[in-house]
Amino acid sequence: MSARTTTIWTFVITSIALFMVTLDNLVVTMALPSIRLDLGASIEDLEWTVNAYTLTFAVLLLTGAALGDRFGRRRLFVIGLGIFTLASAAAALAPNVETLIAARAVQGLGGAIVTPLTLTILSAAVPPAKRGLALGAWGGIGGLGVALGPVIGGAVVEGLSWQWIFWLNVPIGLVLVPLAWNRLKESYGPDSRLDLPGLGLASIGLFGIVLGLVRGNAVGWGSFEILGSITLGLAFLAAFVLWELRTESPMLPMRFFRNRTFAATNVASLFMFFGMFGSIFLLAQFLQTVQGYSPLDAGIRTLPWTAMPIFIAPLAGALSDRIGGRPLMATGLGMQAVGLAWLASITSPTVAYSSLVPAFVISGIGMALFFAPVANVVLSSVRREEEGKASGANNAIRELGGVFGVAVLASIFSQYGGYESPATYVDGLTPALWVGAAIVGAGAIAALFVPRKKREAEAVAAEPELAFEQAA
Repeated sequence: MSARTTTIWTFVITSIALFMVTLDNLVVTMALPSIRLDLGASIEDLEWTVNAYTLTFAVLLLTGAALGDRFGRRRLFVIGLGIFTLASAAAALAPNVETLIAARAVQGLGGAIVTPLTLTILSAAVPPAKRGLALGAWGGIGGLGVALGPVIGGAVVEGLSWQWIFWLNVPIGLVLVPLAWNRLKESYGPDSRLDLPGLGLASIGLFGIVLGLVRGNAVGWGSFEILGSITLGLAFLAAFVLWELRTESPMLPMRFFRNRTFAATNVASLFMFFGMFGSIFLLAQFLQTVQGYSPLDAGIRTLPWTAMPIFIAPLAGALSDRIGGRPLMATGLGMQAVGLAWLASITSPTVAYSSLVPAFVISGIGMALFFAPVANVVLSSVRREEEGKASGANNAIRELGGVFGVAVLASIFSQYGGYESPATYVDGLTPALWVGAAIVGAGAIAALFVPRKKREAEAVAAEPELAFEQAA
C-alpha cells in the first residue's frame, strides 16, 4: 500500500474503534430507566453500571498503552478489540444487574487497551504537517462518540431493547479485528517493563474513593465504612504518587506534571468530564422519568447538545494549529459551564422543552471546542517517544473525572431528591447541576494556565531540544 492509502486506512480503523469504545461511556444512560425496571436496579446499581466501565477504563488506560509499547501496538489493539467485543456480548446476555456490572468492567478493560493505541497508531501514520488536523478530527470523533451515546442508546432501547446497545458492538468488532490485523502497521514503544505495583496502588486507591462516594448516602457519610473507604483510597493514591516518583519505569511519570501545558490541560479535562458525565447521567433520566419522553424521544431532544461536535470540532481542530488550544479550551469550558448553570436555573417538572434548547446548544458548542484541540495540546507537551504514556494519562484523567462526576452528582441528587415524584427528582437534580456547572467553570480557569501559542513558539526557538516539552 502507498503511504497515503496506509494513512487513510489507519484513520478509518482507529476512528471506528475509538467511536465504538467512547460511545459506551454514555450509550447506557438512556437505558438506565429500562434497566432499573427490568433488573430491579437501585440508584447505586445504576451508578455502578456506568462507573464499572469508566473506572476500569480509567485505571487500566496507562497499562494498556504500556502493553502496546512492549508487545506491539497493532497486536494489543487487536486483542483489546476482541476483549471489548466479547464483553459486549456478555453484557447483552446478562440475567441480572450484578452480571451486567461485571461485563461492563471487562468492557472497560478492552476499551482501556484500544483507546490510547488509537492515538499513538494514528499519530505515527500521519505526516507532521497534517498532525493537528488529524488529531483534531480524532478528538472530535471521540467527543462525538460520547455525545451521541444518549441518542443512539435511546433509539436502540425504544426500537429493540436495552440489551441491543451492547449487541451492536459485536458485528463491528468482528469486522474491525481482521481489518486491523491486515491493514495496520506494527510498531513498538521505548519501554520494556510494566509498572504492576503502580497499577495495583492506583486501582485500590481509586476504587476505595469511588466506593465511598457511591455508598455514602445509603450508609451514612460519617460511618466507619465510608470514612475508612475514602481514607484508605487516599492513602493508596498517595503511595502511588510516591512509588511513581521512585520507580525507574513509572506508568505515569510525575515529571509530566512539571510541564504547565500538560498539567493545566489535564486539570481542565478532569473538571470537564466531571461536570459533563455527572450532568448527562441525571439529565438523561430527567427527560424520561420526569417529562415522560420515550428513550428515543429523549435522545432526539438532546441533539441540540450532542450534534454540535459534528459541525464545530473539525473546524476547531484546524483552528488550533493557528491560535493554539488555550483559547478554544477555555472558551469551550466556559460555554459548557454557562449551559449547565442555565439548565440548573430553569429546570422544573413542567419546564417547556423549548426553554432547554438554548442551554443545550451552548453546552454542545462548548463541548466541541474543548474536545477538538485537547489531543494535540497534550501530545505536543511531551517527547515523541512518550506520546503513548501522555495519551493514556490524559484519557485516564478525564475518565476519572467522569467517574467522580457520576458518583458525586448522584450522591447530591440522592441527598436532596429521589425517584418518588417529578418534584423530588428535580429537587435532587437542581443542586447537582449547579455543582456540575461550578466544576466545569473551574476547568475553564485551569485552561487559562496553558501557555499562549506565541510564548510557546519563542520557547521552542530558544530551546529546540525541549520543543516537545514546551509546546502546547
